[in-house]
Amino acid sequence: MVPISVVIITFNEEKNIERCILSVKHVAEEILVLDSFSKDATAEICSKHGVRFIQREWEGYSASKNFANQQAVHDWVLSLDADEALSEDLQKALRELKKQNQLHTMSFNRLTNYCGTWIKHSGWYPDKKIRLFNRSVAQWQGALHEDLKLPPDEKVKHLNLDILHYSYYTLDDHLKQIDKYTNIAAKDLYNRGKRPAAYKMILNAWAKFVSHYLIHLGFLDGAAGLKIAWYSAYATYLKYKKARGMYAYD
Repeated sequence: MVPISVVIITFNEEKNIERCILSVKHVAEEILVLDSFSKDATAEICSKHGVRFIQREWEGYSASKNFANQQAVHDWVLSLDADEALSEDLQKALRELKKQNQLHTMSFNRLTNYCGTWIKHSGWYPDKKIRLFNRSVAQWQGALHEDLKLPPDEKVKHLNLDILHYSYYTLDDHLKQIDKYTNIAAKDLYNRGKRPAAYKMILNAWAKFVSHYLIHLGFLDGAAGLKIAWYSAYATYLKYKKARGMYAYD
């Protein structure tokens, strides 16, 4: 049987971390949590479940995940965010693959719960993510939406089962996340010397709304689909606005 290390990064994840841990307890030989000095009950919850718990100053998503992968005991890593959990079907499938020694670099669907609604459209599903890999051939890269860099000849198998993503419990959670991510995205644009034109704030925001709500059938997700499209458009607008504001102080 091939052993797996589950690697999770956390900061103030007391709402989510226990669900995540419980979903992998019978899949992994090791659960490793890299925490950026949470101020809530994250550490206590992890201690209760006997996971390996390491604390380290936040260095960004890719750097933190790469560091955590290197601390794992096993080469095969299942990388999850604290607000994610394996569906029961995915848990069973991974246990079976391990028994058969059939682990591969693998991607899974990610099914998102938005303020109590499971989102099946809106460009949010199936949202395929590579999360199982051998750390010897994989490296996270990117400042905001980190991607897994693999060798050109590495084959990725897709398992059509779901990681459950509990993204936002309230609209206020969404707005806070938008503020956080647009700060990172705007700084990334600025650091790369990308000064967005004023028209992009409106044109790209409108394009984002149309993409989520019409092209990706967000209207089929009901009121939640409309909110996703609207706030996604707002995030696009805000990203460019913040980036332009940084240039105003040059």
